[in-house]
Amino acid sequence: MPEPIVVSIPNGQFMQNCYLVADPATGAAAMIDPGEESGRIMAEVERRGWKLGAIWLTHAHIDHILGVGDVVRRTPVPIWLHPLDRPLYDNLSNQAAMFGLRAPPAPPPTDEIRPGEPLTVGAIQFEVRHVPGHSPGSVALVGHGRVFGGDVLFSGSVGRTDLPGGDTATLLASIEREFLTLPDTTIVHSGHGPDTTIGVERNTNPFLTGAYRLE
Repeated sequence: MPEPIVVSIPNGQFMQNCYLVADPATGAAAMIDPGEESGRIMAEVERRGWKLGAIWLTHAHIDHILGVGDVVRRTPVPIWLHPLDRPLYDNLSNQAAMFGLRAPPAPPPTDEIRPGEPLTVGAIQFEVRHVPGHSPGSVALVGHGRVFGGDVLFSGSVGRTDLPGGDTATLLASIEREFLTLPDTTIVHSGHGPDTTIGVERNTNPFLTGAYRLE
């Protein structure tokens, strides 16, 4: 199985990481969590000569879905989302208002992400793991020595749980069950900030070592 090409594009006022994942043999690509700067993200797809085949959403908070509508207007592709985050997704306009922003409703998702059913682009395949806690329908995409984890686990931190649908105990249980069972060498591509590895976070992340306890 070929190794994917992965491109990280930090963007927007939330400094959210959108990821492009491509099969080098075919140029087929998927976009993970298109944020605010959808034009710049699509320009990167076009610059590389890739064929966008899908949008995969790790969850449906505003900073991860703001660009969905613009992307599918430019290039109609399937939109994949876990059904438990559909209420968040359908309330994009209200989410925007919470931050003093305006956003039209996003186009409806076309496909449901289901744990145990892989996501594929070209010959590249990722296992889907359900990791609630930051949001009810948060998912992680695991494969090729990597995990695209959305806003569940960061370098030195974990996802916030004070937004609608968040729960601290659930988040930590998700990390324990679905992240810390991965090899230490697994690269963690987070929704914000730099890449890290499972081993680094297992040994140094204060939320996981007990140095800092969430209330």
